[in-house]
Amino acid sequence: MIQSHYGEFAALITAIFWTITAISFEFAGKKIGSFTVNLFRLFTAFIFLGIYCYFTKGLFFPTDAGIHQWIWLSLSALFGFVIGDTCLLQAYVKVGARISMLMMSLAPPITALLGWLIMGESFSLLNSFGMTLTILGIAMVILQKNGDKKSKKKIKFSYSLIGLLLAFIGAVGQASGLVLSKYGMKDYDAFSASQIRVLVGFVGIAIMFTFLKRWNRVRPALKNNKAMVFILLGSFFGPFLGVSFSLLSVKYTSTGIAATIMAIVPILIIPPSIILFKEKVKIVEIIGSLISVIGVVIFFL
Repeated sequence: MIQSHYGEFAALITAIFWTITAISFEFAGKKIGSFTVNLFRLFTAFIFLGIYCYFTKGLFFPTDAGIHQWIWLSLSALFGFVIGDTCLLQAYVKVGARISMLMMSLAPPITALLGWLIMGESFSLLNSFGMTLTILGIAMVILQKNGDKKSKKKIKFSYSLIGLLLAFIGAVGQASGLVLSKYGMKDYDAFSASQIRVLVGFVGIAIMFTFLKRWNRVRPALKNNKAMVFILLGSFFGPFLGVSFSLLSVKYTSTGIAATIMAIVPILIIPPSIILFKEKVKIVEIIGSLISVIGVVIFFL
């Protein structure tokens, strides 16, 4: 059974890994800043992937990749890691990992929408209903009645609008990265493909660090032991195992099924958010999270 559903099991494991990494990077981001976390996590993930590939393939660096893999996986990294994850990590700081991952449940519908727009894939009424349900579930969490009688606005955002926007950009980045990854990887090794993406992502962030003159933040961050521990933990379960297993999932099953299973993170992350961050999660937020995930499932029926 496991062998016949290899891609689905890989997607489920990915969801668990992403839950761990989201919590870890929220901790680290609040201590040393999201931008610095992104730089360190990509470098750490590259080392993890290099060691793994060395012992499994005899190659620390993905020299066996062709031009096709390098071009499309590089583009995937720019959209996914440099743009998407930079915004997502900042969203962790602004609105927390739980709300950020809820916004990320938009990634599967956006993935299919991009497939429809770019590659001419089908987009049915059922797809539209699923997307609408997902958006409705998210709206239940991020919107609330405005208690200010003097204000003309009857509804207001429950969380930082900037943080929500950053998380949305993160969802678009992940969706774009997933589509480009599948096209770029084809039959290439998933872990080596992840290494290419991580390497290009690191170079992209390093260039941004230079342009924004932020290298002076690296040394103080290295002295923050707690932040470094959480970065190592998040990098191991995120850019190393999480990204690699996500590529394995889309390799052995459809992108839609993989994205649907991976979309359960907003549900998985609720208990640790309550226990670790002492968040007061309202019943309506739990219901909204469930509805958004159900919407993603319906989207791919």
